[in-house]
Amino acid sequence: MAKIAKVEVLPIRMPADKTWFESGFDETIVVRITDENGIQGIGDAYASSHAVGGFLTMPTLNMWSHNIPDLLIGKDPLETTHLWDLMYDTTIFPGRRGLAIHAISAVDIALHDLAARQIGVPLYKLLGGQRRPHITPYATIFPGLVGKRSMREMMRLVEGQFDQAIALGFRVLKFEVLFYEHVTDRELVDLIKEGRRMVGDDIVMPVDFGYRWKNWHDAKWVIDRIADCNVLFAEAPLQHDDLAGHAKLAAQSPIRIGGAEFAATRWEVFEWLDRGRVSVIQAGISRAGGFTELMRIADLCEYYGAEVATLAWHTGITAAAARHFQAAVANAPVIEYFPPELFGSPLRRDLVSPEPKVVDGNIALPTEPGLGIALNEEIVAKYAVKLG
Repeated sequence: MAKIAKVEVLPIRMPADKTWFESGFDETIVVRITDENGIQGIGDAYASSHAVGGFLTMPTLNMWSHNIPDLLIGKDPLETTHLWDLMYDTTIFPGRRGLAIHAISAVDIALHDLAARQIGVPLYKLLGGQRRPHITPYATIFPGLVGKRSMREMMRLVEGQFDQAIALGFRVLKFEVLFYEHVTDRELVDLIKEGRRMVGDDIVMPVDFGYRWKNWHDAKWVIDRIADCNVLFAEAPLQHDDLAGHAKLAAQSPIRIGGAEFAATRWEVFEWLDRGRVSVIQAGISRAGGFTELMRIADLCEYYGAEVATLAWHTGITAAAARHFQAAVANAPVIEYFPPELFGSPLRRDLVSPEPKVVDGNIALPTEPGLGIALNEEIVAKYAVKLG
């Protein structure tokens, strides 16, 4: 196989809807890896581009604090698991969780993309091959934070997005109820029931609570009262690190509990499964360690009788990665999939192409080599920013 010749770190920052992004900008960090023959693979990380970029470009200090791009030059991109472990083992000094894993995630996705392009196959074949006939995405329904809008206005916007997502072909819609102090728990129950009435009985509907509660009893009070709403799973009801609370809630909840969207590596996910006892792991492919680590996480979930519904709403790169992951994993019944038509960020819409069609709730399995997407070089040239 052709060896790695070049590793580029490309921070991208674009204007975005302020109801979504307080700064008025959305950003990502793209890693592009080129082999000796000019074939390229791309990946990105769902984290601060400046922070991840700084990690990836810092100079080598010692054997436990290594510059990752320098480490990869001359290596065989097909040896993805070996390279993941090498990156992990040589970044002990600056940190083995969080930021370090976000950076490794972007590199790992790019390595898989490059390796699959080198041998001319869709990426999911490198992950073990086809495990399902098609991809089943869920559309995240979120018209932004409430701000100064009334709840009546918010629900009109939610209904509009429900209708639009169904028209786009989605049959699984995640209702983001990030209403926080604007509604009481009793009012929240009524709003979730209203959301169920809006979509009808045939639509599958997870609900995301956005870490609303600090006490599992309060979460259970609401969850018990929406048990008849046919909720696929309850996402992020409690504070992210409250594993004891998650375990108590999961033991009594009539609805499956999901979490771990910010977990990095299988080691953190293990804690969510063993201590938190959740049923749905939502670790992000561009946050938890890329394909290499998420496949390990899927195996771990199978051992614990849990499922994986990976976080994947930020860019077209992450969305494509999620499609290939689900294609190769038996216990990933749905993937998050934020339709660019519903997302207030041009970064999701314009960074890569093409965008696949959703037909009767499903997406056809990828057929093009690698991730099957191309980076928009005009967007990169216009919106790339310097680090530091």
